[in-house]
Amino acid sequence: MKRRDFLKVSAAGAAATAVAAPAIAQSSPEIKWRLTSSFPKSLDTIYGGAVELSKYVAEMTDNKFQIQVFAAGEIVPGLQALDATSNGTVEMSHTVAYYYVGKDPTFAIYASVPFGLNARMQNSWWYQGGGQELGNEFFKKFGVIGFPTGNTGTQMGGWFRKEIKTVADMSGLKMRIGGIAGQVLQKVGVVPQQLAGGDIYPALEKGTIDAAEWVGPYDDEKLGFQKVAKYYYYPGFWEGGPTVHSFVNLEKWNALPKNYQAILANGAANANSWMAARYDMQNPSALKRLVAGGTQLRPFTNEVLEACLKATNELWGEISAKNADFKKSIEAMQAYRSDQYLWWQVAEYTFDSFMIRSRTRG
Repeated sequence: MKRRDFLKVSAAGAAATAVAAPAIAQSSPEIKWRLTSSFPKSLDTIYGGAVELSKYVAEMTDNKFQIQVFAAGEIVPGLQALDATSNGTVEMSHTVAYYYVGKDPTFAIYASVPFGLNARMQNSWWYQGGGQELGNEFFKKFGVIGFPTGNTGTQMGGWFRKEIKTVADMSGLKMRIGGIAGQVLQKVGVVPQQLAGGDIYPALEKGTIDAAEWVGPYDDEKLGFQKVAKYYYYPGFWEGGPTVHSFVNLEKWNALPKNYQAILANGAANANSWMAARYDMQNPSALKRLVAGGTQLRPFTNEVLEACLKATNELWGEISAKNADFKKSIEAMQAYRSDQYLWWQVAEYTFDSFMIRSRTRG
């Protein structure tokens, strides 16, 4: 190519770039949002889900879309995160939907309910089984849209000052337990208390409560519950696979460019996997440390589990009779659960059971 022709081509290319640049800039505006978490920074994994989301969004947009994460209490208390999103105080929150059953018990179904779905089933229902459409149809009534942004896996049943062998042992027990699970346990004699994570230890230490559940070994060890309660029960039958959601103010969501919407949704999905994997990595060693330090590990008896299952089914009937949203969502979840466990027992359960029995031989 002659030098003169080359310069002509180069000039044309530069002109095209100059014309295109404003269009690109316009489609990638600089946006700064605030996200309020329901969790303290000290709980680095459950709080970390929001941090992972923020990092992903910033990296995918060359820092043009920034989401600043605030811990519980820095803007609003942890249990007011959804309210702050709905009313526009912040653009986003990172929280657990069952905290808001006081507004509507339907919220719990999209986080976790007693004897519900495990973590993989919860994700399957949301992403592939119609849960996303049902959930966001409901969330829309509160001016938000939701995205799974973490899961703890099946949780522990909590810390108790005394052994729980029978249903009678639960009578009058003051227990910190979140969401709709408290209503189930109330039916078997427990006096439920809803407290944010950072408030549990002092209440347990002072004897304001007799028992408390939070998440599992890693977080529970960090919060120090082993220092003020001896017995550690499992499983947390009310949280087989609790989803932690990011809620976005619906008006703010609709105003985002489509590419930013896609980046945020994928960032939430990435954080969803990140949190579950990190808890699975951290819990085994934490449980070993707890037991070595004197924690007494105990399973709930079949008597307790059967009584709570009966109470759960009674409660679903009572709520469904007066709440159409709840009825629609719980029936959809239960139908999905039935098929999932029909399949689960064939391969997954058989494989897992064998590996548990043979883990010391391989």
